[in-house]
Amino acid sequence: MTAAFINPIAIHLGPISVRWYGLIFVTGIIAAIWTAMRAAAHRGLDPEFIPDIGMVLVPSGILGARLYEVFVLQWPYYSQHPGEILAIWQGGLAIHGGVILAVLCGGLYVRYRKQPFWLWADMIAPGLILAQAIGRWGNFFNQEAYGSAAPTWLVNLMPAILREGMTIGGTVMHPTFLYESVWNFISAGILYRYVLRKAPAGAVFSMYLILYNIGRLVIESIREDSSFIFGHMRVAQLMAALQIVVGIGLLIYHQQRVKKAPATM
Repeated sequence: MTAAFINPIAIHLGPISVRWYGLIFVTGIIAAIWTAMRAAAHRGLDPEFIPDIGMVLVPSGILGARLYEVFVLQWPYYSQHPGEILAIWQGGLAIHGGVILAVLCGGLYVRYRKQPFWLWADMIAPGLILAQAIGRWGNFFNQEAYGSAAPTWLVNLMPAILREGMTIGGTVMHPTFLYESVWNFISAGILYRYVLRKAPAGAVFSMYLILYNIGRLVIESIREDSSFIFGHMRVAQLMAALQIVVGIGLLIYHQQRVKKAPATM
């Protein structure tokens, strides 16, 4: 990695250094909570439940994302650098692990509160992928999550700050963080639209699994920092493919469940 083109430290508060990665991460969480509260209000649910469940989803998501990054994706590195395992401010949060643990912990919490799991999952889904869209810009400031060498025509189209930020070892790389960010912003708009249309409970979250992972499956193919599992198959691509299959299965299930439900007068 080359020397940082922008100081990853945003501000110094005495002995505390606040990194751009952290500021962007927090911005994404705030945006996700705000979006979920608006979605809940539109569906006639109590928006104040969102901050409550957020107290479960945020820490469990961070923990799951870090555990997955360290022990599944990058264990050969972290086994040699154990002192960096807790250094999440340097980056290294894998969303697939975060979603898995957050769903498990969130499911237990909504069961405890006697709330409908799938309906709340739908309210959270647009904000979740919006947070991912925002969070990818933290990768930009850390100069990570970049792709293979970009073609000359694309380099010429890049704004100077993007071209400089994606120059790694003297070569301008594909800004894969940007590709995923744009895809996630588009997906967030699609998911929120389906919330407004009052899609069947569980359908929006199922669409989240499909949409996010389609983008990840494609974009991951040119990432330079991916872990491989079989030949050219990346771990993240395998997980993305699995979650797409799960999402399709859940979407079919929820659609069929609504069709079989008895009509109400």
